[in-house]
Amino acid sequence: MRRIKVLARAVVPSLVLGPWVSPGWLFTGPLCAAAQAQAPLTARCASSEAKDEVQLAKELAEKKDTAPETIFDKIVRKEIPSKVVFEDERVLAFRDVSPQAPVHVLVIPKARDGLTQLSNAREDQEALLGHLMYVASRVGKDECPEGFRIVINDGKHGAQSVPHLHLHVIGGRQMQWPPG
Repeated sequence: MRRIKVLARAVVPSLVLGPWVSPGWLFTGPLCAAAQAQAPLTARCASSEAKDEVQLAKELAEKKDTAPETIFDKIVRKEIPSKVVFEDERVLAFRDVSPQAPVHVLVIPKARDGLTQLSNAREDQEALLGHLMYVASRVGKDECPEGFRIVINDGKHGAQSVPHLHLHVIGGRQMQWPPG
């Protein structure tokens, strides 16, 4: 019924822009500005009440990663050589060039999609995050049967040096506690 009212008033602008504008009516397009000018407190525009496609596209674009390219992006594209331990369509695991233990493997998502750090993760990335942890655990079991540590550095205080989410799988010796 509400849509019929809106449509009828859109077809007959004189009814909409007469001496009154009923509260709760939803206006679109050029009628919106005219209705708001006539009754600024009661006229509502569709663009202020519901998200349109342009707004949704802007929000989606903001969620995408805008950080500059990293060395990991070049490793994923095979522009920089690495010693790959595991690879599938979503994840790449390779040996760290500056190992902090006898075994030090980095596990990264191939596509950042905003995952410059763990604290940027979105709900729609839950499956990828789980897959990263699963791959890290498999690498850890294969490389370090006596045990291993998985570390994720996040942000400045977490000492994250590359803005591309990565998990460190560290082992091959007795780890110490507390770390850092």
